[in-house]
Amino acid sequence: MDDDKVFKALGDPTRRKLLDLLYENNGQTLNQLIDGLAMTRQSATQHLDILQAANLITTVKRGREKLHFINPVPLHDVYERWVRKFELQRLTMLYELKKELEGDNE
Repeated sequence: MDDDKVFKALGDPTRRKLLDLLYENNGQTLNQLIDGLAMTRQSATQHLDILQAANLITTVKRGREKLHFINPVPLHDVYERWVRKFELQRLTMLYELKKELEGDNE
């Protein structure tokens, strides 16, 4: 996994919005994704290209249409590498504090 590409892709609010839209309804065309968004096809295509380069989305051709699907694997990898270890430390500290406050010194 290329962490830099994933973080760059996630660093933009428009790309996060596109991922949110795919999360809500996976397998959308470009027209479906930009419907209701204030963005041109060209701008959306550039954002989708960055998401695809980061492996956060994949595309499948269906006839003349290209469907966009979210790929959760890089997000899970980021969670495992960058979030989970910090979450574990925080939860362990809260557990120890709880035990101390409740007088549970097993």
